[in-house]
Amino acid sequence: MDFSSDTSAPAHPAVIDALARANGGQAASYGADGESQALAAQLADLFETREIAIWPTASGTAANALALSCFCPPTHTILCHRDAHIECDERGAPEFFTGGGKLALLEGAGGKISEDALDAALASVDPGFVHAAPPAALSLTNLTEWGTAYTGEETAARAAKAKALELTVHLDGARLGNALAALGAAPADLTWRAGVDLVTLGLTKTGAMGCDIIVLFGAAAKAVGDLHARAKRSGHMPPKARFLAAQARALLEGGLWLELAAHANAMAARLADGIFALPGAAPLAETQGNEVFASLPGATAEAMRRAGWSFYPWPGGGYRFVCSWATQPGDVDQALAALARA
Repeated sequence: MDFSSDTSAPAHPAVIDALARANGGQAASYGADGESQALAAQLADLFETREIAIWPTASGTAANALALSCFCPPTHTILCHRDAHIECDERGAPEFFTGGGKLALLEGAGGKISEDALDAALASVDPGFVHAAPPAALSLTNLTEWGTAYTGEETAARAAKAKALELTVHLDGARLGNALAALGAAPADLTWRAGVDLVTLGLTKTGAMGCDIIVLFGAAAKAVGDLHARAKRSGHMPPKARFLAAQARALLEGGLWLELAAHANAMAARLADGIFALPGAAPLAETQGNEVFASLPGATAEAMRRAGWSFYPWPGGGYRFVCSWATQPGDVDQALAALARA
């Protein structure tokens, strides 16, 4: 009955098997191994482009901070949603890795930056005004921190506005698989075809032991040398990179990661049906992916805890429930039945 986070789930068996296979024999270090080279080709096929460069990391925070540091100097800012992970959950890592770049926070319902808020932020930019830090990048999140999905059209509209001022567009894709599964979209359609320059492709929440990949598209791929230098300096150049690559290859093979994401989404929909049937329960955001956000009477939340549910209170009120690849229909039904008895 653990609905606290998709990072609470175990690694998928295919990942464990892949790690065991990668553990056989000697292999080149620092990404020069066969697993890493094969992953690069696999991602080029996945995103339908050869204008690509990649760098695997062990966490989403490392991926976001490293990626953004290549495109935001310390004298500039990164536009992001007020509730973005880089603002609320990364302990200032983007500011640290950029050497002082700031985050400029924008509003928008359901975790999506509203076009009006973005228009206002961009309209205020005056590169000649030395007293204010201008934006260098726009960071979007898909799924958002409220579990909603930007469509390709929504991403493209925001990216076009940013690019009109020559901003780099970053996508935090910690749950990109869930967004793709929810929308039935191709990876390219939610990323580079929609104007995204770099994405942090999250696999940790989708079944990896720990693997989030920085993917640079088009002209942004030319920054790969700078990315490597920053990765080395910050301790994110693992000598045995084959073990990161092996995780990713196992999940991407045959579209397994999307199958797992779709399953997690389905379990969240099942859970939402049960939660919103409770007296006094109401959604705080549409359940599009693998997260359910609900306002609940305090007595109901306490009854859930007594029944053995694990979940988080959400800042500003309400609660978040997360399903993973490992959540089973019986888990959801058992939790709801236990709550009825509590």
